[in-house]
Amino acid sequence: MKKTVVGLLAHVDAGKTTLSEAILYGAGAIRRLGRVDDRDAFLDTFELERARGITIFSKQAVFSMGDTEVTLMDTPGHVDFSAEMERTLQILDYAVLVINGADGIQGHTETLWRLLKRYQIPAVLFVNKMDQAGTDKERLMAELKDRLDEGCVDFGGWQADGGEWNPGTDERESFAENLAVCDEAVLETYLETGEIGREEIIRMTAGRKLFPVFFGSALKMKGIESFLRGLFEIVRAPEGSSSFGAKIYKISRDSQGNRLTHLKVTGGVLRVKDALIGEEKVNQIRIYSGSKYETVQEAQTGTVCAVTGLLSSAPGQGLGAEAASELPVLEPVLTYRILLPEGTDVHKSLRDLRQLEEEEPELHILWEEATGEIKAQVMGEVQIEILKTLIRERYGLEAEFGTGNIVYKETILEPIEGVGHFEPLRHYAEVHLLLEPGEPGSGLQFDTVCSEDVLDRNWQRLVLTHLEEKRHRGVLTGAEITDMRITLLTGRAHIKHTEGGDFRQATYRALRQGLRAGKCRLLEPYYGFRMEIPAENLGRAMADIERKNGVFDPPETEGDMAVLTGKGPVVNLRDYQREVTAYTKGRGRLSLWYRDYEPCHNEEEIIGQAGYDPEADLENPTGSVFCSHGAGFVVPWDQVEDYMHLESPLKKKQAENEAERKVSAADVRSNGSEPGRVLGGAGGSWTDDKELEAIFERTFGPVRRKNPGQEGARSRVFASEKKRKPEEKKEEETEYLLVDGYNIIFAWEELRELSKTTIEGARHRLMDILCNYQGYKKCTLILVFDAYKVSGNTGEALDYNNIHVVYTKEAETADQYIEKLAHRIGRKYSVTVATSDGLEQLIIYGQGCRLMSAKDLREDIEWTEQLIREEKKRLGAPGKHYLFQGADKELNDYLEEIRLGRKETKTQE
Repeated sequence: MKKTVVGLLAHVDAGKTTLSEAILYGAGAIRRLGRVDDRDAFLDTFELERARGITIFSKQAVFSMGDTEVTLMDTPGHVDFSAEMERTLQILDYAVLVINGADGIQGHTETLWRLLKRYQIPAVLFVNKMDQAGTDKERLMAELKDRLDEGCVDFGGWQADGGEWNPGTDERESFAENLAVCDEAVLETYLETGEIGREEIIRMTAGRKLFPVFFGSALKMKGIESFLRGLFEIVRAPEGSSSFGAKIYKISRDSQGNRLTHLKVTGGVLRVKDALIGEEKVNQIRIYSGSKYETVQEAQTGTVCAVTGLLSSAPGQGLGAEAASELPVLEPVLTYRILLPEGTDVHKSLRDLRQLEEEEPELHILWEEATGEIKAQVMGEVQIEILKTLIRERYGLEAEFGTGNIVYKETILEPIEGVGHFEPLRHYAEVHLLLEPGEPGSGLQFDTVCSEDVLDRNWQRLVLTHLEEKRHRGVLTGAEITDMRITLLTGRAHIKHTEGGDFRQATYRALRQGLRAGKCRLLEPYYGFRMEIPAENLGRAMADIERKNGVFDPPETEGDMAVLTGKGPVVNLRDYQREVTAYTKGRGRLSLWYRDYEPCHNEEEIIGQAGYDPEADLENPTGSVFCSHGAGFVVPWDQVEDYMHLESPLKKKQAENEAERKVSAADVRSNGSEPGRVLGGAGGSWTDDKELEAIFERTFGPVRRKNPGQEGARSRVFASEKKRKPEEKKEEETEYLLVDGYNIIFAWEELRELSKTTIEGARHRLMDILCNYQGYKKCTLILVFDAYKVSGNTGEALDYNNIHVVYTKEAETADQYIEKLAHRIGRKYSVTVATSDGLEQLIIYGQGCRLMSAKDLREDIEWTEQLIREEKKRLGAPGKHYLFQGADKELNDYLEEIRLGRKETKTQE
């Protein structure tokens, strides 16, 4: 049997729940009609809903219609519970938008319409309460076409059984023409044949080009039969994928406290005992219809069900082949302090409220560590009353809510690089992030352009996870940040000392350092509004909106009423409804809906009131931790860049772009050619720039091999764009070579194999090799070995032939010894360090020393040995030595001629 999911959406009091009763009754799913007023509606399953007469939680009912099983989803209509509705949208195949015929299109109705467009859900409209006095079908149709879409077409006389129009020929032709103009291909067919088939209507509806409109009264069952007949001729079950996928839209708990994960199977089959999240398995599959459910062993594609056994699931999460949902458009704009009864365990209450937050997607619970307070971000006053009731019934707490404050957010105005370093003793991580402004309403987006040659993929994933795992605070008021693209540029880990928690600290600090270094902007929520007021009150309304820092479109008149639409800050408009009612003497109507976040109109005032000090926020530090002499020390955010071990990719890129710009400008001056666009400039994005793949090579510099006959070590130099302190003049006549002994032993295959038999033999073999090398190079060579694990060891330094050998003391590694020695002599003498430890290379470079890897050292030693052998061969074999044995051929021939008397020696007079 095919399966499809149809959702009911409406502004509050449009009669949505009454329509759901009529649909279920008309389809034979229930035997008697329930009523909201009588508190016995089939889908009002919670006592709170029955008492208030509104839908608070989304519910489902299942019934059959021919060969199709329909799951009807009833969603909340009140704006305070719109997040619950928006989560449900993501599992719908079709939507029925219910409109109050007496009131017409209201503010929240337009919000729902925008959401349907965002999620590309085909929609059918039902205009309810047409039995009330004053309703005008023609006026309503004109309003639908004007404020929603031109594709809204009256289907009131369409007979779905055969797709025929019942009334006279004129109305039938008008109906067909209205259908044809919704799609160019259909219009061409209609002009050629004069007919439009049922399949064309189905296709246009599914493609959101046609929006069928039905009129009736759900309470009196008028127009319901025609609506059902038309609806289910239009609706078609979508084709599902063979691979398993599911979308989670809700979390709840049953009367026994079992955690339920509500989901829709979007592909394949879900079976009991399937593992969905890690090792978490499905223990039970429930198909709900109203308050009752039946258990099944498997759920086919298109099934909406609730499963037990999942403990870490979350609304919006995708399972299997299904991707996670986008962030909700609608979000809380008010924050309240939760006042608990005296003597209440705050931490236990916080755990309970976190559990409630799982079930209420729009409820954001915040814990203020500094003040020990619990705060909640909510949509409005109605939701607060519901929450107080839920907390009392479930946890026995008489909680109160303090005064509501606006939920502000922060963003940045221009790209900036944030750097974070975390290096207490035996820990290490460094992260460089690019922070860029995002599109308004885009939230936070994360990406990486770091090469896996620079930072392993697992570490990169860990950085992205830490960026996503929490709500990061801004530096202006401590508000949550939003509308930013955060890209991992580069990073560094240590093969021995890095742990997972190190990258958490480095990532957090990099983000905060970037925010402190960049230009930030405070954002506040804005309402969209529509005012319908008497024309004589228009001047007062316009003056009020301007005074409240709002903006509006040119006013329109409808008879003796004026219509004003626009937007304004929530803080100024949230209580304006009472004023409108007062000065219009009850004739005016104001519709408000959440619109977006925009720059705060009184930013300096709000920042001053908040009194937030980012440096005093110990949970969100802006500085970094570095290590020196075996101890960690904190570097303030404005000095961090001077201590970083990796150069700034952003600064290097900017320098390259500037150089390219100058070259392009020179080309223009010389031949008038058009300069090419510089990648990564103000109009580009780092994620589109292929040059970033070469960051590692640019950072470490190219590997340049020596030409034949060229002497000296092959070194790898770290290029840097940083402005460093002026270096002291080195004493060129004194050269030092510091060698990390065990690093070289385990890097050279010959010594590594020898060390498996005897580590002592490997050490002495390396010492002998370096003695020959030093004899040719004539440098001061210091070979350092780790002895930090030897208990009670005080360290030892000795001379071995012509080199110095050092064994470090207890708790001191060769890395640390070389770093200290390099720090002491690196700025004064010419110092080269031989090691393949990447972290040690970076630190040594900061001391002004040259670098040589184990491979470099090996190649240079082999080249030196070759030179020694050639010199030895040139000097001849050992034995007797004659006077002119070492002379060249020309001199030997000349002397031989003199000996034989063929030439005379020249005497000086």
